[in-house]
Order: sequence, then structure tokens, then C-alpha cells
Amino acid sequence: MLTTIRTLFLGERARAEEAVRRTYSVELIEQKIREAEGGLQAAKATLASLIQRQRSETRQLAALEARAADLTVRARAALAAGNDTLAGEAAEAIAEMENESALRAETVAQLDARILRLRQSVETTNRRIIDLKQGAVAARAVRQERAIQTRIRTTLSGRSPMDEADALIAEVLTRDEPQEEAEILREIDRGLTKEDLTGRMAAEGFGKPLKVTAVEILTRLRADD
Repeated sequence: MLTTIRTLFLGERARAEEAVRRTYSVELIEQKIREAEGGLQAAKATLASLIQRQRSETRQLAALEARAADLTVRARAALAAGNDTLAGEAAEAIAEMENESALRAETVAQLDARILRLRQSVETTNRRIIDLKQGAVAARAVRQERAIQTRIRTTLSGRSPMDEADALIAEVLTRDEPQEEAEILREIDRGLTKEDLTGRMAAEGFGKPLKVTAVEILTRLRADD
């Protein structure tokens, strides 16, 4: 039972995470791009440090080789002059310099290789980030287009603002007039109390009319003439 509940819980959490990823996919893309840019900046800083060290080692190697060359010239001069002691000291110094030069040359070569690899990595990462930024722009445009299409589909499938306006207009135009309704109610009341019976009988010619008519006025005028 517990295993089943745990499985259902994990499945629900996975679906929720997937829904969040779909909803905020563009924001997640932009966040990953920012993280990649942070890594790129760190790689650039490391590359700059390696280049600086490589240049320093190269300068020291060049200075060491220049000193060794100068000391070699002087040692030859000492040998030519018969000063074997100075020539021997110079030879020892030249040997140390050459050994140090070999180590520094190896260091420079290693730095060159590391710089080359890191520079290639930086360039590749930079190109990928540019592509990702373009992809993010496209993804945002697609999401906006989908949102518009969703609103359009909702409008077409449901009651749009225009449909609601038409319905309200029709409701206003077909709404009963309160005054007319009150008059009809009075007519109904008169019918129920028989107040209109005399009027209806007079209109049918039974008894004296309740109102003077235009016919009576014309008859009176002709009689006066």
C-alpha cells in the first residue's frame, strides 16, 4: 500500500514538474543561458590568467636564455685568456641556466596546450550561447503566438466580447417597458373588477356613449348651420 502511494506521489510530482517546465520553459531557457554565461565568464577569467602566466614564463625564459648566451660568450673569452677558473664557474652557471630553461620551456609548452584547449572551449561555448539566445528569442515568439492563438480559439469556441455585446444590446431592445407593463396591469385589474364593462357596452352601441366622438361634433356643427 505504501509503495503504491509513494509511486502515485512521485508520478504526480513528476507531472507537476513537467507542467511547470512547459509553463515557464522560456524563463528556464533564459536562466540556463545566464548560468552558461556565468560559466563562460569564469572560463574567460581562467584563460586570461593562463595567458598572463604563459607570457610571464616566456619573458623569463627569454631573459634566461639571453643571460646564458651572454655568459657563454664571456666563458669563451675566459678560456681564450687562459682563465680556467672563471670559465669553469661560467660553465656551471650556464648549465644551471640551461636546466632551468628546459623546465621553463616545458612549462610554457604545457601552458600553450592548456590555453589552446581552453580558448577552443571558450569559443565553442560562446557560439553555443549565441545560438541559445537566438533560440530563446524564437521560443518566446512561439509562446506569444500560441497565447494569441489560444485566445482566438477561446473567442471562436465560446462567447467573445462581441457576442456578449450583441446579447446585451438585444436584451436592452427587447426589454419590456415598465410604463406599458403598468398600463396592462391596470387593464387587467379593471377587467377583474368589471370597471371596463360599461365602456365596452357603450362601444358596442348599448346605451349612451361615455365619450364625445368626432362624428357627434360634425353632426352638431351641421345642425347649427
